[in-house]
Amino acid sequence: MTRVLLTGGSGFIATHVLNVLLKQGHSVVTTVRSQDKADKIRKAHSSFGKDKLDFSIVEDIAVEGAFDNAVKSDPPFEAVIHTAGPFHFNVTDVQKQLLDPAILGTAGILKSIKKSAPTVKRVVITSSFAAIMNPFKGNWPEHTYSEVDWNPMTHEQALMNAAFAYTGSKLFAERAAWDFVEKEKPNFTLATLAPPFVFGPVTHNLTSLNALNTSNQLINGFVQGSYKDGIPPTITFLWTDVRDLALGHVLAMEKPEAGGKRFFFAAGYFTNKVMVDIIRKNFPEYNDRLPGPQDQGGDYPAEGVYKLDNSQTKQVLGIEFTPFEKTIVDTVNSLKTVGV
Repeated sequence: MTRVLLTGGSGFIATHVLNVLLKQGHSVVTTVRSQDKADKIRKAHSSFGKDKLDFSIVEDIAVEGAFDNAVKSDPPFEAVIHTAGPFHFNVTDVQKQLLDPAILGTAGILKSIKKSAPTVKRVVITSSFAAIMNPFKGNWPEHTYSEVDWNPMTHEQALMNAAFAYTGSKLFAERAAWDFVEKEKPNFTLATLAPPFVFGPVTHNLTSLNALNTSNQLINGFVQGSYKDGIPPTITFLWTDVRDLALGHVLAMEKPEAGGKRFFFAAGYFTNKVMVDIIRKNFPEYNDRLPGPQDQGGDYPAEGVYKLDNSQTKQVLGIEFTPFEKTIVDTVNSLKTVGV
């Protein structure tokens, strides 16, 4: 059993990480932004006492010293899984609302761990394919992406628009983490996981479809009839299942050999067209809401797309990825429980 601090406990990925941690017998304190969120998580896991599941309220992760109290525990923490990120509906200042929270939040928790939680030996951070992918190369069919790739975006480019700012926030936050470890030489080792689109079933903590993560909003849009007039273009052709990703976070925490490594956590390829075909095949009750079978939108481009090397994730973490069809079917079935 490991004593673990999990940040961003009400988030889509974190709720699944929490499920894996509890199932595997670990003792967890998770950070949330409010007591209300803590109460909802507690209710969803009512069979676990405070010795197995407790909470620490961190209202704003970008505030200096935001995690100073959260990292203190009795018994002390041995590991930290950091999934928390900036949370804003309307971005009017990309520096203050996207870049600063991501970068300061990540650097801030590492500072707090070094200062006040010397017993922590492993920190796992959720990054993103956005920190790997070169946004200026398009589909780049001659290139194979792996952990060695870094998005070349500059700070000036990240300020150009909200989409670039989001990408930059992921890139600069992960860079800040590796820079911290290199310069500060803390007691802990670092592992980062960089997923692309994250699909998968919603958990019982979800109270409204408005709270869906961005990737699952695409699936929800199809079953709600939002794209009946045509399949939208596929933006990113790589995906992963949230349940695999959650397990990956815990394995990256548990496995000694995962320390100091970056994991490109992608299961494989998908297109919006394939997604629609799967929904049509398995849920005929939604056919009148879906684009027609003859619709060729959302497919692969004629020139092809970038290649994928996820061998390190498979070899070091031992992940066997969930098939895409199962992920989509399980996700749609879960959406039915919250009102689709």
